[in-house]
Amino acid sequence: MFFQVYGANALSQWGMMLVVLLGLILLNEFARRTKFGGIVTFLVVPLALTAYFLAIWIGVRSGAQWALQNQTHVYMAGWFHYAKLYAATAGCIGFMMIKYKWGIGAKHWFKPFPFVIVAINILIACVSDFESAVNGWNKWWLTSEGVWQYGGWHNVMNGVAGLLNIFCMTAWWKVYPSKDKKDMIWADMTWVYILVYDIWNFAYTYNCLPTHSWYCGIALLLAPTIAALLWNRGGWIQNRANTLAIWCMFAQVFPLFQETFMNGKQWFSWATLPVLYPQGADTISKLYEVAGITSTTVTPEIVGTTVDPSLVAANPTMMLVISTLALVTNCAALCWIIAIAKKRHINPYKEDVFTFQKYYKDSMARADVS
Repeated sequence: MFFQVYGANALSQWGMMLVVLLGLILLNEFARRTKFGGIVTFLVVPLALTAYFLAIWIGVRSGAQWALQNQTHVYMAGWFHYAKLYAATAGCIGFMMIKYKWGIGAKHWFKPFPFVIVAINILIACVSDFESAVNGWNKWWLTSEGVWQYGGWHNVMNGVAGLLNIFCMTAWWKVYPSKDKKDMIWADMTWVYILVYDIWNFAYTYNCLPTHSWYCGIALLLAPTIAALLWNRGGWIQNRANTLAIWCMFAQVFPLFQETFMNGKQWFSWATLPVLYPQGADTISKLYEVAGITSTTVTPEIVGTTVDPSLVAANPTMMLVISTLALVTNCAALCWIIAIAKKRHINPYKEDVFTFQKYYKDSMARADVS
């Protein structure tokens, strides 16, 4: 329905999605269970990657071929990917500070940090959605990563859904370390928020990262949700930040893992396209052909190139469906929060809202509120 996961490559696509899902779950467990795992994953590795990214930047500025042809530079040079990687990593570090009570992480005034960093991450995605609407309103447009997107009302609706999603985060001051020091607990972030966030974020990846959304829209969202629902209640936002940062690091260095090229070829058979491209990889080849682009490198001159859908067919129906669902569910969740807050005469951003839910009670049983 949403993806072209049938035919000759179906086994590779489904199999690799499960491998990514399992890998993210295991790496999250490595990062969350010990200080050593967290420090290696979110301090040592990002520092090494920063040095790598700076080397590429310097190499590109000096005209070095190895840098100009580096897959990170060619396919992941846009502002969004770097912003997302470092914002997610900052969140992971801040969450460790809270759960281990490092420095300001032990201060009461630092408790809203999880809300702030999650809100920033959501805003980054909202800007990207609105950018796609402006640049490609009812037409194809070429991004700086060489991805053909299709803009329209789906971007606007999902951008608004993302803004609403920020205000669906309740009890900003009610975050605690877990008793076993493995997690940061945000008990009021129950299945209600997890559900509406997952729908909104899937819609975002489906709209704005269409060639990657099989992995970053399915596996990457399932990994933290499975952990939070089965064995790590109250720790969903930490799981989400951890897996997001880990995936961003991997995808920034190895984008060819999921890439589809301008000639319609894919480096690996498990690269997956959504139904936006009616003829699969052939649609991508035709877009470049109609646009008159023959260079294998996406240069600043061709970024923003547009193609009318009458020349190359698009199928944005499912983007509209999932974006509508994201807007409706986030509206419903926010209305429910407001109704509960009015009934109990509380400020939903200072006090816990979903205290009647079993998920909340199970999460609070794990929290160290001392």
